[in-house]
Amino acid sequence: MRAMDLIDIVRYTGALLLVLALIGLAGLAARRFGVPGVARAGAKRRLAVVETLMVGPRHKLYLLSRDGVEHLVLVGPQGANVVERGLGTTPPVETVP
Repeated sequence: MRAMDLIDIVRYTGALLLVLALIGLAGLAARRFGVPGVARAGAKRRLAVVETLMVGPRHKLYLLSRDGVEHLVLVGPQGANVVERGLGTTPPVETVP
C-alpha cells in the first residue's frame, strides 16, 4: 500500500466524521431552538387524535382533544365539519361484541 493511499483513506474518514458531527450539531440546535417540525424534548403536546371512525367509504369521524376539551370532526371529500365542540373528557364506552 502506498503512502498516498493511506493518507487518502485518513482524509476521507476524517471528512466523513466531520460531516456526521455537523449534521448531529444541526439536529441538536434544531431541537434546542424549536425549529418547526422538530419537537422539543419534554414539550407537552396540546393536540391529540383520541379516536377515529370510518362512517362511509369516503367519510371519517375524528375525536380530537385540545387542552382537555374534545371536539368531534367529520372529514370527507368536501372538507371538514365540526359536529360537536367543547365535549368534556369521558371514560371510554365498553362495547359488547
